Amino acid sequence: MQIYDLIQKTRRKETLSDTEVRYLINGFTQGEIPDYMMSAWLMAVCCQGLSTEETVSMTLAMRDSGECLDLSGVGGITVDKHSTGGIGDKTTLLIAPIVAACGGFVPKMSGRGLGFTGGTIDKLESIPGFSVEISVPDFMKQVREIGCAVISQSGNLTPADKKIYALRNLTATVDSIPLICSSIMSKKLALGADCILLDVKYGNGAFMKTPESAAELAEIMVSVGKLAGKKCRAVITDMNAPLGHAVGNALEVSEVIGILQNNDENALSELALALSAHMLELSGKGDFQTCLKLASGAVTSGKALEKLAAMITAQGGDASVTENTAKLPKSKIQKLFRAEQSGYISGIHSEQVGLACLELGAGKTAARSEIDYSAGVVFLHDVGDFVSAGEVLGIIHGSADELCERAKQRLLRAVRISDEKPEISPLIHQIIS
Repeated sequence: MQIYDLIQKTRRKETLSDTEVRYLINGFTQGEIPDYMMSAWLMAVCCQGLSTEETVSMTLAMRDSGECLDLSGVGGITVDKHSTGGIGDKTTLLIAPIVAACGGFVPKMSGRGLGFTGGTIDKLESIPGFSVEISVPDFMKQVREIGCAVISQSGNLTPADKKIYALRNLTATVDSIPLICSSIMSKKLALGADCILLDVKYGNGAFMKTPESAAELAEIMVSVGKLAGKKCRAVITDMNAPLGHAVGNALEVSEVIGILQNNDENALSELALALSAHMLELSGKGDFQTCLKLASGAVTSGKALEKLAAMITAQGGDASVTENTAKLPKSKIQKLFRAEQSGYISGIHSEQVGLACLELGAGKTAARSEIDYSAGVVFLHDVGDFVSAGEVLGIIHGSADELCERAKQRLLRAVRISDEKPEISPLIHQIIS
């Protein structure tokens, strides 16, 4: 079998067999296929796409390139959730304890921040003492006993994805739907949960910019999940504005705790309840409306907050933050930014908010390897609110005046104010199952 011929076939939009796809993936993972040839094939995929069958073959080959977990020892139906990433997206920190409080089992391996989007693992590490690295036996034991665990992606799961993603990042082949699908779903399938809920985001703060492209990605991921024998569902959600009020690691953890304390209700809490209900429905806890009531009851009763505290304790963290968020990292400087004119907030550009927080130190960059867990921004208003000139729009949290001033200028550009009240689109655009 010649690599040159396989590149030619994909470039001509001819279908590769399962054997040919596995030969490519296994050969590259084992170092037998050089980077330049794999790069050529990835570019051919980026330009010409893959069929559903080829995407399934690639996903399963990547899954089988390393270890696959057996979660049968948990003793119940396990359900995983994956978000394609966005600004202020801290739903994992809400849905894991909510679903666990309703009798579900949530084994979750999450990632760190990527570009301008925040990472669940970075948020959790802002909790004093919290460890995202625990052994697989301890991971399964915690899921069995508490109902949820969130750890970093580690071990020998999907080594093919690690190598291929690094190459995609260098060769401008990241934004290919078959390649995104195989990367996400190979990890989800290797984790081994019985059910998978996919939160596929679109908008200026997401990798998929339109609901149509998000739906295309969601449909192929759901198809791959089902062909691999999993119960799978996708929810298409809007990321044209930050999700919730806080953006930044410790600030987002504080917002999550406020919601679970019944002190805050916004679009974030509504989405978290809906996602939790979908996960519970996939787990066999009842129809959607029944599961939505279960999820809401877990929050109002305080049981979800108790589960979050139990998860923090089990992973070495200081669970007293769930009673006193002042124990989370605090920034040296808090700077207000104000509306420059009166009117309705017609939009908050998510990507610009993410970039502002990245400048403040809330994520890693090529020039900075350390994260300032206290950095970020808290908005005091939502899209659709009327504000007067000079009214406070939000609070910037940073470590230096210069950083805060730069972030302020970017945030002022990100917040659009108009004379007419905008129509508010629902967060959930479509459900694919």
